[in-house]
Amino acid sequence: MAREPLSVVVTTFDNADTIGACLQSVGFADEIVVLDSGSTDGTTDIAREKGARVHVQPFAGYSAQKQAAIDLATNAWVLLLDSDEVLPGAAAEAVRRALASPDVAGFVLLRREWVFWRWQPARARLNHYVRLFDRRRARMSGHEVHESVIVDGPVRQLDAVIDHYGERDIEGRVDKANRYSSLQVRDRHTRRPSFLRTRMVVYPTVAFVRYYLWRGHWRGGWAGFVAARVHAFYAFLKYAKLYERERSGGQRDVGSESERGDQ
Repeated sequence: MAREPLSVVVTTFDNADTIGACLQSVGFADEIVVLDSGSTDGTTDIAREKGARVHVQPFAGYSAQKQAAIDLATNAWVLLLDSDEVLPGAAAEAVRRALASPDVAGFVLLRREWVFWRWQPARARLNHYVRLFDRRRARMSGHEVHESVIVDGPVRQLDAVIDHYGERDIEGRVDKANRYSSLQVRDRHTRRPSFLRTRMVVYPTVAFVRYYLWRGHWRGGWAGFVAARVHAFYAFLKYAKLYERERSGGQRDVGSESERGDQ
C-alpha cells in the first residue's frame, strides 16, 4: 500500500532495557532517528542494531530535546515515541493506513499505561497525545514538563493505542513525581496561582478523586489505588514547591538536578 514516507523519532538516555522493543515495533518505518543525551548503558548500540540513525547531544530539556530530534528527520511525516513505548501491530497498521492519504496535519493516538505490576483496567480512561504529524506544520510546546506537539492545522484521533511501560515500581513513580513537580515550578514561577495555600491543602484530594474515580483507576485494584495516591502526592508537591519558592524570595533553584530520566 502506497503511503507517505515515515520517520520515527525517539529521544533516549540510558534506556537499554526498553529501546529494543520500542524500535522493533516500528520496523516498518522508512527511517528511525534516535537522539541520545549521553547514555552509558548500551542504548545507542542497541538502537544501531535495530537500524536507527543515532545522534548524540547534551540534554536540552524535554521539549527542546524532542524538537531537536524531530528536526533531524528527513521525512515530512513523523511518529514521535518515548523510549519506553511500543506500537502494537494493530496500531502500526492504523498508522500505515492513515499515511496512505492523510487528510489532516496530525493524528492523536491513545496510550495504555503499565501500572506497577499490571496494565491499567480496560475501562479506565486512556491518555491521548498528538504523536503522528506533519513536522512542517508542527512544533513542540516548549514546556519544561508535560510538553506536547502543537499542530498548525486540523487533527483527528486515530484508532491506535500505544503501550507505555513507564515506571515499573513505586520508587520510580515517586522519583518522577518529584522531578516533574520541580520542572513545573520552573514553568509556573512567573505566574503565581491564586489561593496557593488553599490549593496546597485541597488540590491533592481533588487530584486523587479525579484519577481514582473519574478516570476509572479504581478498577485496577491496589495498583490503581497506589498510582492515585502518588498522583495526589505529585499534585501536592507542585504547590508546596511553589510556596517554598515564594517564601524563599525566588532564591531557591528548584529542580537543578539531572532531569533526563523519562525519555
